[in-house]
Amino acid sequence: MGEFLDFPTIIVIVVAIVVLLRLRSVLGTRTGNERPPSVRYENISRTRPSNDDTVIPLPTRKPQAPDADAERAQRKLEAEIEKYAQGKPAIAQGLRAVAEADPNFTPKSFIEGAKSAYEMIVTAYAAGDRKSLKMLLDKDVNDSFETAIAEREAQGHTVEFTFVGLSNIEFTEVELDRRNAIVTLRIDAEVVSITRDKEGDVVEGTPGQVVAIADEWTFMRNTRSRDPNWKLVATNDLE
Repeated sequence: MGEFLDFPTIIVIVVAIVVLLRLRSVLGTRTGNERPPSVRYENISRTRPSNDDTVIPLPTRKPQAPDADAERAQRKLEAEIEKYAQGKPAIAQGLRAVAEADPNFTPKSFIEGAKSAYEMIVTAYAAGDRKSLKMLLDKDVNDSFETAIAEREAQGHTVEFTFVGLSNIEFTEVELDRRNAIVTLRIDAEVVSITRDKEGDVVEGTPGQVVAIADEWTFMRNTRSRDPNWKLVATNDLE
Protein backbone atom coordinates (compact mmCIF):
# COMPACT_ATOMS: atom_id res chain seq x y z
CA MET A 1 0.00 0.00 0.00
CA GLY A 2 2.82 2.39 0.84
CA GLU A 3 4.46 1.66 -2.49
CA PHE A 4 1.24 2.30 -4.38
CA LEU A 5 0.66 5.73 -2.82
CA ASP A 6 4.09 7.06 -3.36
CA PHE A 7 4.71 10.77 -3.49
CA PRO A 8 4.61 11.22 -7.28
CA THR A 9 1.28 9.41 -7.43
CA ILE A 10 -0.18 11.70 -4.75
CA ILE A 11 0.94 14.74 -6.73
CA VAL A 12 -0.85 13.44 -9.86
CA ILE A 13 -4.08 12.78 -7.88
CA VAL A 14 -4.03 16.28 -6.38
CA VAL A 15 -3.55 17.89 -9.80
CA ALA A 16 -6.42 15.83 -11.24
CA ILE A 17 -8.73 16.91 -8.40
CA VAL A 18 -7.84 20.60 -8.95
CA VAL A 19 -8.54 20.35 -12.68
CA LEU A 20 -11.93 18.73 -12.06
CA LEU A 21 -12.92 21.46 -9.60
CA ARG A 22 -11.96 24.18 -12.15
CA LEU A 23 -14.02 22.56 -14.88
CA ARG A 24 -17.01 22.31 -12.56
CA SER A 25 -16.84 26.01 -11.66
CA VAL A 26 -16.62 27.04 -15.34
CA LEU A 27 -19.18 24.68 -16.92
CA GLY A 28 -21.58 24.40 -14.03
CA THR A 29 -23.83 21.51 -13.37
CA ARG A 30 -27.22 20.44 -14.77
CA THR A 31 -30.16 21.15 -12.48
CA GLY A 32 -33.00 19.99 -14.76
CA ASN A 33 -34.23 23.61 -15.42
CA GLU A 34 -32.02 24.34 -18.40
CA ARG A 35 -33.75 25.92 -21.50
CA PRO A 36 -33.94 23.57 -24.47
CA PRO A 37 -31.62 24.41 -27.35
CA SER A 38 -34.54 25.61 -29.56
CA VAL A 39 -35.41 28.35 -27.05
CA ARG A 40 -31.85 29.57 -26.83
CA TYR A 41 -31.55 29.69 -30.61
CA GLU A 42 -34.83 31.59 -30.85
CA ASN A 43 -33.57 34.25 -28.49
CA ILE A 44 -30.33 34.52 -30.42
CA SER A 45 -32.22 35.08 -33.70
CA ARG A 46 -34.34 37.78 -32.05
CA THR A 47 -31.31 39.66 -30.85
CA ARG A 48 -29.35 39.32 -34.09
CA PRO A 49 -28.30 42.73 -35.36
CA SER A 50 -30.36 44.04 -38.30
CA ASN A 51 -27.23 44.45 -40.39
CA ASP A 52 -26.40 40.77 -40.20
CA ASP A 53 -25.61 39.67 -43.75
CA THR A 54 -27.42 36.38 -43.21
CA VAL A 55 -30.79 38.15 -42.72
CA ILE A 56 -32.50 39.66 -45.77
CA PRO A 57 -35.46 41.84 -44.72
CA LEU A 58 -38.48 41.57 -47.03
CA PRO A 59 -39.99 44.82 -48.32
CA THR A 60 -43.35 45.71 -46.81
CA ARG A 61 -46.01 47.69 -48.67
CA LYS A 62 -47.19 50.77 -46.84
CA PRO A 63 -50.94 51.29 -46.78
CA GLN A 64 -52.07 53.89 -49.30
CA ALA A 65 -53.24 57.01 -47.49
CA PRO A 66 -56.13 58.97 -49.02
CA ASP A 67 -55.15 61.99 -51.08
CA ALA A 68 -55.57 64.75 -48.54
CA ASP A 69 -55.15 67.51 -51.13
CA ALA A 70 -57.90 66.05 -53.30
CA GLU A 71 -60.22 65.76 -50.33
CA ARG A 72 -59.59 69.37 -49.32
CA ALA A 73 -60.20 70.53 -52.90
CA GLN A 74 -63.48 68.61 -53.03
CA ARG A 75 -64.65 70.08 -49.73
CA LYS A 76 -63.74 73.56 -50.95
CA LEU A 77 -65.63 73.01 -54.20
CA GLU A 78 -68.73 71.84 -52.35
CA ALA A 79 -68.58 74.88 -50.09
CA GLU A 80 -68.35 77.18 -53.10
CA ILE A 81 -71.25 75.45 -54.84
CA GLU A 82 -73.40 75.82 -51.74
CA LYS A 83 -72.47 79.50 -51.47
CA TYR A 84 -72.95 80.53 -55.09
CA ALA A 85 -76.04 78.40 -55.74
CA GLN A 86 -77.81 80.45 -53.05
CA GLY A 87 -80.12 77.62 -52.11
CA LYS A 88 -81.20 76.83 -55.69
CA PRO A 89 -80.88 73.05 -56.30
CA ALA A 90 -80.93 73.33 -60.09
CA ILE A 91 -77.98 75.72 -60.09
CA ALA A 92 -76.07 73.57 -57.59
CA GLN A 93 -76.64 70.51 -59.78
CA GLY A 94 -75.47 72.39 -62.86
CA LEU A 95 -72.32 73.65 -61.12
CA ARG A 96 -71.43 70.11 -60.05
CA ALA A 97 -71.95 68.79 -63.56
CA VAL A 98 -69.71 71.46 -65.08
CA ALA A 99 -67.04 70.94 -62.42
CA GLU A 100 -67.05 67.20 -63.09
CA ALA A 101 -66.62 67.77 -66.84
CA ASP A 102 -64.00 70.50 -66.37
CA PRO A 103 -61.64 69.89 -63.40
CA ASN A 104 -60.38 73.48 -63.63
CA PHE A 105 -63.84 74.96 -63.10
CA THR A 106 -64.88 76.39 -59.75
CA PRO A 107 -67.78 78.79 -59.11
CA LYS A 108 -65.52 81.38 -57.49
CA SER A 109 -62.92 81.43 -60.26
CA PHE A 110 -65.66 81.64 -62.90
CA ILE A 111 -67.32 84.60 -61.18
CA GLU A 112 -63.99 86.40 -60.87
CA GLY A 113 -63.26 85.75 -64.54
CA ALA A 114 -66.73 86.94 -65.56
CA LYS A 115 -66.23 90.19 -63.64
CA SER A 116 -63.05 90.91 -65.58
CA ALA A 117 -64.63 89.87 -68.88
CA TYR A 118 -67.65 92.09 -68.30
CA GLU A 119 -65.54 95.18 -67.67
CA MET A 120 -63.33 94.44 -70.68
CA ILE A 121 -66.27 93.89 -73.02
CA VAL A 122 -68.37 96.94 -72.09
CA THR A 123 -65.24 99.14 -72.15
CA ALA A 124 -64.16 97.76 -75.54
CA TYR A 125 -67.67 98.24 -76.93
CA ALA A 126 -67.76 101.87 -75.82
CA ALA A 127 -64.34 102.47 -77.38
CA GLY A 128 -65.17 100.59 -80.58
CA ASP A 129 -62.29 98.17 -79.95
CA ARG A 130 -63.24 95.45 -82.41
CA LYS A 131 -60.06 93.44 -81.90
CA SER A 132 -60.63 92.91 -78.19
CA LEU A 133 -64.30 92.10 -78.72
CA LYS A 134 -63.55 89.45 -81.31
CA MET A 135 -61.42 87.51 -78.82
CA LEU A 136 -64.11 87.55 -76.14
CA LEU A 137 -67.35 87.14 -78.08
CA ASP A 138 -69.02 84.33 -79.95
CA LYS A 139 -69.42 85.06 -83.66
CA ASP A 140 -73.14 85.92 -83.49
CA VAL A 141 -72.69 88.28 -80.54
CA ASN A 142 -69.61 89.82 -82.12
CA ASP A 143 -71.58 90.48 -85.32
CA SER A 144 -74.28 92.21 -83.28
CA PHE A 145 -71.77 94.40 -81.47
CA GLU A 146 -70.00 95.15 -84.74
CA THR A 147 -73.26 96.33 -86.31
CA ALA A 148 -74.01 98.65 -83.37
CA ILE A 149 -70.49 100.13 -83.45
CA ALA A 150 -70.69 100.69 -87.21
CA GLU A 151 -74.05 102.49 -86.87
CA ARG A 152 -72.68 104.69 -84.10
CA GLU A 153 -69.63 105.61 -86.15
CA ALA A 154 -71.78 106.33 -89.20
CA GLN A 155 -73.71 108.87 -87.13
CA GLY A 156 -70.49 110.45 -85.94
CA HIS A 157 -71.23 109.60 -82.32
CA THR A 158 -68.58 108.91 -79.70
CA VAL A 159 -68.94 107.43 -76.24
CA GLU A 160 -67.24 108.60 -73.08
CA PHE A 161 -67.38 105.63 -70.75
CA THR A 162 -66.20 104.97 -67.20
CA PHE A 163 -66.70 101.62 -65.50
CA VAL A 164 -67.40 102.26 -61.81
CA GLY A 165 -67.93 98.72 -60.55
CA LEU A 166 -70.28 95.78 -59.99
CA SER A 167 -72.95 95.87 -57.33
CA ASN A 168 -74.02 92.26 -57.89
CA ILE A 169 -73.23 89.20 -59.98
CA GLU A 170 -74.91 85.82 -59.58
CA PHE A 171 -75.67 82.56 -61.37
CA THR A 172 -79.15 82.35 -62.86
CA GLU A 173 -78.75 79.16 -64.90
CA VAL A 174 -76.02 76.52 -65.26
CA GLU A 175 -76.14 73.44 -67.44
CA LEU A 176 -73.93 70.92 -69.21
CA ASP A 177 -75.22 70.18 -72.71
CA ARG A 178 -73.17 67.19 -73.75
CA ARG A 179 -69.66 68.66 -73.89
CA ASN A 180 -70.73 72.32 -73.76
CA ALA A 181 -70.90 74.11 -70.41
CA ILE A 182 -73.42 76.95 -70.51
CA VAL A 183 -73.51 79.50 -67.69
CA THR A 184 -75.88 82.46 -67.43
CA LEU A 185 -75.27 85.34 -65.01
CA ARG A 186 -77.21 88.34 -63.84
CA ILE A 187 -74.83 91.28 -63.71
CA ASP A 188 -75.65 94.59 -62.00
CA ALA A 189 -73.11 97.31 -62.73
CA GLU A 190 -72.58 101.00 -62.17
CA VAL A 191 -71.14 103.11 -65.00
CA VAL A 192 -70.83 106.62 -66.30
CA SER A 193 -71.70 106.73 -70.01
CA ILE A 194 -72.02 109.82 -72.18
CA THR A 195 -72.72 109.78 -75.93
CA ARG A 196 -71.81 112.85 -77.95
CA ASP A 197 -72.50 113.74 -81.55
CA LYS A 198 -69.88 114.90 -84.02
CA GLU A 199 -70.31 118.49 -82.77
CA GLY A 200 -69.54 117.32 -79.21
CA ASP A 201 -73.02 117.82 -77.87
CA VAL A 202 -74.42 115.27 -75.41
CA VAL A 203 -77.12 113.15 -77.01
CA GLU A 204 -77.40 110.55 -74.29
CA GLY A 205 -76.46 110.40 -70.63
CA THR A 206 -75.50 113.02 -68.05
CA PRO A 207 -71.86 114.00 -67.47
CA GLY A 208 -70.63 112.81 -64.09
CA GLN A 209 -73.78 110.85 -63.30
CA VAL A 210 -73.39 107.23 -62.21
CA VAL A 211 -76.15 105.02 -63.58
CA ALA A 212 -77.08 101.43 -62.74
CA ILE A 213 -77.45 98.89 -65.52
CA ALA A 214 -78.59 95.28 -65.35
CA ASP A 215 -77.70 92.61 -67.90
CA GLU A 216 -78.07 88.88 -68.29
CA TRP A 217 -75.07 87.36 -70.04
CA THR A 218 -74.56 83.77 -71.12
CA PHE A 219 -71.10 82.25 -71.48
CA MET A 220 -70.24 78.92 -73.10
CA ARG A 221 -67.20 76.69 -73.37
CA ASN A 222 -66.45 73.29 -74.86
CA THR A 223 -65.15 71.35 -71.84
CA ARG A 224 -63.04 69.10 -74.09
CA SER A 225 -61.34 71.98 -75.85
CA ARG A 226 -57.75 72.91 -75.06
CA ASP A 227 -58.80 76.56 -75.18
CA PRO A 228 -59.56 77.51 -71.56
CA ASN A 229 -61.43 80.69 -72.51
CA TRP A 230 -65.18 81.13 -72.25
CA LYS A 231 -67.04 83.02 -74.97
CA LEU A 232 -70.00 85.33 -74.51
CA VAL A 233 -72.80 83.77 -76.59
CA ALA A 234 -75.86 85.82 -75.58
CA THR A 235 -76.76 89.11 -73.93
CA ASN A 236 -80.04 90.42 -72.59
CA ASP A 237 -80.76 93.92 -71.27
CA LEU A 238 -82.83 93.56 -68.08
CA GLU A 239 -83.86 97.22 -67.85
